[in-house]
Amino acid sequence: MTADTLREAAANSKAWPFQEAQRLAKRYPGGKRDAGGNLVPVLFETGYGPSGLPHIGTFQEVLRTTFVRRAYEVLTGGHPTRLVAFSDDMDGLRKVPDNVPNKEMLTEHLGMPLSRIPDPFGSNDSFGGRNNAMLREFLDRFGFDYEFVAASERYNSGGFDDALKNVLRNFDAIMAVMLPTLREERRATYSPVLPVSPSTGEVLQVPVEVVDAGEGTIRFTDSDGSVVTQSILGGKSKLQWKVDWAMRWVALGVDYEMCGKDLTDSVTQSGKIAKILGGRKPDGMIYELFLDANGEKISKSKGNGLTIEEWLEYGTEESLGHYLYANPKSAKQLHVGVIPRAVDEYWQFREKLPQQPVEQQLGNPAWHLLGANGGHGQDGLPPGAGDSLPVTYGLLLNLVGVLGADATREQVWAYLGNYVDDADPAAHPALDALVTSALAYNDAFVAPTLQRRAPEANEASALKALDDALAGFAEDTPAEDLQTAVYEIGKREEFGFGNLRDWFKALYETLLGSSQGPRMGSFIALYGVANTRRLIAEALERA
Repeated sequence: MTADTLREAAANSKAWPFQEAQRLAKRYPGGKRDAGGNLVPVLFETGYGPSGLPHIGTFQEVLRTTFVRRAYEVLTGGHPTRLVAFSDDMDGLRKVPDNVPNKEMLTEHLGMPLSRIPDPFGSNDSFGGRNNAMLREFLDRFGFDYEFVAASERYNSGGFDDALKNVLRNFDAIMAVMLPTLREERRATYSPVLPVSPSTGEVLQVPVEVVDAGEGTIRFTDSDGSVVTQSILGGKSKLQWKVDWAMRWVALGVDYEMCGKDLTDSVTQSGKIAKILGGRKPDGMIYELFLDANGEKISKSKGNGLTIEEWLEYGTEESLGHYLYANPKSAKQLHVGVIPRAVDEYWQFREKLPQQPVEQQLGNPAWHLLGANGGHGQDGLPPGAGDSLPVTYGLLLNLVGVLGADATREQVWAYLGNYVDDADPAAHPALDALVTSALAYNDAFVAPTLQRRAPEANEASALKALDDALAGFAEDTPAEDLQTAVYEIGKREEFGFGNLRDWFKALYETLLGSSQGPRMGSFIALYGVANTRRLIAEALERA
């Protein structure tokens, strides 16, 4: 595939990362240029509020933004880009998160910048610093190409001083944008600039008077009642959220930033303020928020979402990326129950990637995931395209579920020898990792509640017929032959199944203890004919 062919396909692709990249390319028809006409990087930004521990909702913003970044590079033939992961660790701590230790200590520091509050875990120099480190650790583990920028560093070092003076120069115009959006009582205390109290170190929500915009000085009443004239430079202030966002866009030159639906109004107001400050609102997508298993919004402070560590214990990095790719503008639940399907769907997409025409490749999640940090070859395909797993994760879970809570990695691999050529963990590292995940998933979620129901009368008759059929099969019978035998029994009118789906559901519920399951031929080949007959015998004893 030529580069021109790939670019043409990218220009016409309906995949959402390319749709976003196409809009961004219109922002700079000839590429982003400096005053001298030189091509300069388009800047992508993601934001993180380190008031709680990082969760998947934080990570997804970096991943999805990377998808758009790479799509833009393909679309433009390699125009330069940068990605900044920005942490708002100068924000004042408003409430103590539910999922941290030493809550009393944090309560004593409410209102102070996150970067100036001791770490309740005792592992870092500040609470914000620890959460920043956790975010970076995961981004590094996934291999993202990004630059980390902390608000505390920019505010404290004076890196935002000129931008802060610009806010003071446009103070009244910014107030004119913000005041109509606020409740009456909030208007009385609102200020675009939040001074840091010289007496307590808190970020104050108080009215301020601009004394000298050029010098960056304001006047306000401190929490002890004293009237203070103070500079806002060098870390002595923090901008109000929407003003801070706009200031950052202009100061850093941000061209693209996506955000959740809950920030829709913030985008509107911050865009107006960015224009007042002499800049331009970046392009970006507004995505739907993730929900927990109960359909409630995921919150860092509540800790009701999946953690990154939990997903990786029961699934894989690639499966997480696959789940995050799909339908970003549609709300979807994020809980452990979605992991197995995400794992198997990812591998299905990855396997069929080389056989697809280029238009379908660019809409394939695996194309974006494998290319996010690995790039694409001259054929347009990322490394690893076409790879497959010899056994699905769903099938592994069914096998482990049958083996029971005491199943071991060695036992699982012994059974895999019935199904996989060269059944050696070293020869199949991706599969071996899933064996470990399946054991953990089974131990946590399957084994404690596993119940195999007794078969109904007609189901028992069908199971007896299946047992008779299996008696004539050797242990090395191909899975397809076993599947055909299962089909034929389910189609026999004497057993009264309305359709094959009812027959397979009966097999899953009586033999595996699940309402859903794998291709039974594949399961029998993996678990073994004799072992499956023992499962049938146990089910018939319950009838």
